[in-house]
Amino acid sequence: MLPKVRTNSSDTGKAGPELRVVAIGGGTGLSTLLKGLKRYVMTPALATSGQPTIRELFGVVTVSDDGGSSGRLRKEFNMLPPGDVRNCIVALSEDEALLSRLFQHRFQKGSGLEGHSFGNLFLAALTSITGDFAEAVRLSSEILLTRGHIYPATMSIVELEALLEDGTRVRGETRITASKGKIRELFLVPPDVGPLPQTLEAIASADLITIGPGSLFTSLIPNLLVRGIPEAIKDSPGIKVFVCNLMTQVNESLSLTAADHIRALNGHAGVQLFDYALINRKTASAEMKAKYALEGASQIVVDLEAIEALGVCPVLGDYLEEGEVARHATDRVAHDLMALMAQAPDRQTIRS
Repeated sequence: MLPKVRTNSSDTGKAGPELRVVAIGGGTGLSTLLKGLKRYVMTPALATSGQPTIRELFGVVTVSDDGGSSGRLRKEFNMLPPGDVRNCIVALSEDEALLSRLFQHRFQKGSGLEGHSFGNLFLAALTSITGDFAEAVRLSSEILLTRGHIYPATMSIVELEALLEDGTRVRGETRITASKGKIRELFLVPPDVGPLPQTLEAIASADLITIGPGSLFTSLIPNLLVRGIPEAIKDSPGIKVFVCNLMTQVNESLSLTAADHIRALNGHAGVQLFDYALINRKTASAEMKAKYALEGASQIVVDLEAIEALGVCPVLGDYLEEGEVARHATDRVAHDLMALMAQAPDRQTIRS
């Protein structure tokens, strides 16, 4: 039986449900989702709309990046990589104009500065001052007036290690992404790292927990390898939703179907995670297909019967938005997540 959505105890019939939402992931996928969800964070105008609103919004971000600006700062300062966290802070910021542009500004030249983003350097400076990356994230969020909270998946400095189908092992996110072999299993090094207590508290009290979109093995699964997070998700009364990727990804998910993604997440978590899966049904343009085909990638195959056999209810929608690359239509995804929470329908295929 699906858990009931928590409602405001002072509900007068005009206010909709007030939700606690936890979004788990990394890379551009999580920041894209958070940008859509923040529009539902409680405001006076939303309070009387009768629609579900978000009382508290949390983003749980993977911290295994070892490339680019984040990788350089990680090595030089022995700190957690700030890039994915920075993107989520900006996505949740109240003001997407000057301050957000400042945090995302990347230096194009300068000895030692080239390639770094200002936001990464800002987080590095605050971490140095406070001695605490989580506190640096909190303070940065206050400065940008974010409509939510961002937590690193773990405060431990970790590396990823992949066991490939041919039995070889590859260490480091950048090397894993560049490897040619198919990934059989992923590990954290060191293996026994824990989350922030606030993360477990947020998951335990969540009405809605999402995982994805994002790179399967380098953005999503690493969160599930942190001690206690899979169990907390399983034990939470909240509704759990997988937001499926649009396209397969070179060296991470080539040939994997939507159901294969769910199996990989469940397998690494060691528990059955999801009640629902939001899955794109919109066909990519011929031009977009051709662009991805050059890398051997394609749209993810939607195998509905296999998904349902896993005990997951598919939610189908037009979530593909084309630009330079295929991206999720963040407003549509967020809308359908809120609609799902409002309806709490029976477990059958939903076509919005």
